[in-house]
Amino acid sequence: MNQAVNQTVPAASAEPLKSRRQRLYRTLWRWHFYAGVCCIPFVIILALSGAIYLFKPQFEDWVDRPYHQLAVSGQAVSVNQQIATARAAVPGSQFMTYQLPASEASAAIISVSDAGIRTLVYVDPYQNTVLKQIAYNDQFMQQVKAFHGALLAGTAGSVIVELAACWAVILVVTGLYLWWPRTSKGFAGVLYPRLRQGRRIFWRDIHGVTGFWLASFTLFLLISGLPWTTVWGAAFKELRQWNTAPVEQSWSSGAAKAAPAWRPLAVDRVDLSDTVVSAVRELELAPPVELSVAASEPLLIKASSLTQNRPKRATVWLDGETGNVQRASNFTQKGALDRVIGFGIAAHEGQLFGWFNQLLGVITALGLVLLCVSGTVLWWRRKPAKKLGAPASVPAGRAGVVVSAIILALGIALPLVGMSLLAVLVLEWLILRRFRATRDWLGLAKQA
Repeated sequence: MNQAVNQTVPAASAEPLKSRRQRLYRTLWRWHFYAGVCCIPFVIILALSGAIYLFKPQFEDWVDRPYHQLAVSGQAVSVNQQIATARAAVPGSQFMTYQLPASEASAAIISVSDAGIRTLVYVDPYQNTVLKQIAYNDQFMQQVKAFHGALLAGTAGSVIVELAACWAVILVVTGLYLWWPRTSKGFAGVLYPRLRQGRRIFWRDIHGVTGFWLASFTLFLLISGLPWTTVWGAAFKELRQWNTAPVEQSWSSGAAKAAPAWRPLAVDRVDLSDTVVSAVRELELAPPVELSVAASEPLLIKASSLTQNRPKRATVWLDGETGNVQRASNFTQKGALDRVIGFGIAAHEGQLFGWFNQLLGVITALGLVLLCVSGTVLWWRRKPAKKLGAPASVPAGRAGVVVSAIILALGIALPLVGMSLLAVLVLEWLILRRFRATRDWLGLAKQA
């Protein structure tokens, strides 16, 4: 008798449990679908532009190769003379930074500013002639960076990119739940795709399997990019101020402005002696190294390593007359959180561990494009005519509580997700469910 009871209890409860799981699956599938519809164009943009930016050092070395093959003849003119030549090339400009030549046969790259526009001037240190000049923001990789981070649309574009990236987090999390094997036997369709079982299975497996293998890399790229963003990055910095002194981050969020402590200087303040430059060379900071002059007394020179491998960055302040080091800071002196984010940014940009880091970035970017294409194919093949083709809405029951808790947590962690959710819910309640055409096209339940 007891044995019979023990056998029948699970059978009695199996159907409701299965139903709850089905409702949860369908609800998360619906969220996954809508997140994909919103994110796919931006995921493709971020993936392709990010893949290009991974090769910034190699590309810039290739573009500048004529300026690393100069004829070495006699003694180079003084650094101050080179700066004067650069400023003369942009009349009325003020000196900003001097980049150490990469070798004896390399040009000096001098940054000057006129009416807020920063220009890079390449100067032959032997002939003291201008070889090239280009607005800083007109450089190809700066354009790629601006497109990747803000769609070349300023703060508004930055917020749009951040919103898409935050929803992409939801896309990945819900996708992992949908991928999770429940009835599969073996690894086919789970860890590798089935290629010979028809188009429907082919595209579904390509989408699911690719998504699984890329999930951790994608989440890393999305999360490591958040400190740069306008809303999340600014909020994160503000939270850090609560229990500590004012924070000087080694990165800037989308809403941050350039620090004003090192400004363009008038001609009578430019005094970058060859003694100081020689002292900076002896420090062997990771290139590229920029020197700037502080608007202070006594005169200080700031030497900064701008390598994209951030753990190798260091900043040194030297006496402007003697070249003696006054103080220095490097990556190991930063707080634990800054170091973690620094590692994340370096890996995000493909510069933390050499060519393999870049290779992983390219594979992830191409995989994301494949995910977008396969997801679009799956949607198009199952989409009814004249409808968006969202998974049918079902009563959520307890599954709705689970989903709501997950979405609420993500809405708190990612403020733009929370704000966009509120906007969508209000729009849905006020308009979308009240009109049959929009209700049917979106697959929404009738307004109660």
